Amino acid sequence: MNSSGVTFVSTKEEKKRFTNFIYPFYEGEEHWVPPLRMDQKKLIDTNKNPFFNNAEIALFIAEKDGKDVGRIAAIIDHRFNKFHGTKTGHFGFFESINDQHTTNLLFRVAEDWLRDKGMNKVVGPASPSMMDTIGVLIDGFDKDPYIMMPYNFSYYDELIRNAGFSKEMDMYAYIVDTETVAVDRMNRAMEIVKKRLPDLNIRPVNLKKMDSEIKIVREIFNKAWKDNWGFIPLTEEEFQAAGKDLKMIVDTDYAHIAEIKGEPVAFSIGLPNINEILKGMNGKLFPFGFIKLLWGKSRVKGLRTALMGVLPEWQGKGIDALLHQRSIQNGLETEGKTVSELSWILESNPEMIRVAERIGGSLDKTYRMYSKEL
Repeated sequence: MNSSGVTFVSTKEEKKRFTNFIYPFYEGEEHWVPPLRMDQKKLIDTNKNPFFNNAEIALFIAEKDGKDVGRIAAIIDHRFNKFHGTKTGHFGFFESINDQHTTNLLFRVAEDWLRDKGMNKVVGPASPSMMDTIGVLIDGFDKDPYIMMPYNFSYYDELIRNAGFSKEMDMYAYIVDTETVAVDRMNRAMEIVKKRLPDLNIRPVNLKKMDSEIKIVREIFNKAWKDNWGFIPLTEEEFQAAGKDLKMIVDTDYAHIAEIKGEPVAFSIGLPNINEILKGMNGKLFPFGFIKLLWGKSRVKGLRTALMGVLPEWQGKGIDALLHQRSIQNGLETEGKTVSELSWILESNPEMIRVAERIGGSLDKTYRMYSKEL
C-alpha cells in the first residue's frame, strides 16, 4: 500500500479482494442483487475476457484503518479510441464508502494512470467495456435492478460530481406491466406495420444454430448502432463470448430476428430477469446455485429487453415496436410474466423513448454516465 491509502492491484490475492469487495460492502442492502462471483472474476481476467485483446486495465483498492473501503478500475479501450479518433480512458467498477476523500483518492490514481498513458478525457463507469454493466443509478433506489443493470448507493452521484465529473449521458429504464401495457395500441400498430411491410416475418432465435444466429445479430448490431453514443463495433470473439454466457438463460419467446423476404433486418434480445433468483444466491453458482437457477427460471416474473437493433434502411418503419410487441405479448399474455423492463434507452434517442411510451411504458429508473477532461 502506498502512502495515499490506495493499493495498485497486481497479485492474485489482491484481484480476489477487488472482485469480492462488493459482497460484504452491500450486505444487508435490501435492493442490491449479488452478481455471480465467477462472472465478476472473468470480467477483469485479461486472459479470458476477449475485450482485453484490444484493451488495458489497472485496478486499485482504497484502504482506511486496515479495511478496504473502495475500489476503481482505469481502462483504455484502444478500439474505442481508434473508432472515435479520441484519447479517452474509462473508469469502471467504482465503489466507495460515503467519504469524499476516499473517492477523490480513487479517481486521482485512476486519472494519473490514464494520463500517463496519454489519455486526455475519462468517461464512465463502464465495467469494463461499454457493452458490459455501465452507468450509475441516480433514481429508483427502492426497487431491485433487472438483469445486467447496476445498483449502487444513492450518494454515488454526489461523490462523483464532487470529484470533478459532469454528466455525459443519461440512460432510461422503462417499465411495462400487465396493468399498463397498451395491448390495443400495440395490436393496431402491428396491423399497420404488417400492411406496410407484408414481407416482414418475425421468428425466434434458433438456439441450435447459435453460432450463425450470433453472426446475424452482430452484423445488424454493428450497422444499427454505428451512430449511437458510446458505440464501437464488437468483434466476433466478443459476441461469441457473450452468446456463450447468455445461452443458458436466453428464452426464444423473447429473442427474435425480423426478416424481410428471408433477409435479416432487425433483432431483439429479451432476457428473463434472473436477478429474482440471483438475489438469494450470494453470487455463488455452486454447489446448489446452478440447480436453483435452472429450477427457478420458469418462475421468474420479470423480463428485460436488453438489446435491439434495426438496420438503418429499415428504421422508422415500426419494426422495433413490433419486436417489443412480440416479446411483451409472449411474456405478459402467455408466459406468466407480469412486468417487462426496456433498458437502457439513451436520452438522446427520442424514437426509442416514444416506442417505450406508446406501448404503455413509464420511466422507472435513470442511469448516468460521467466525463472529465484530464
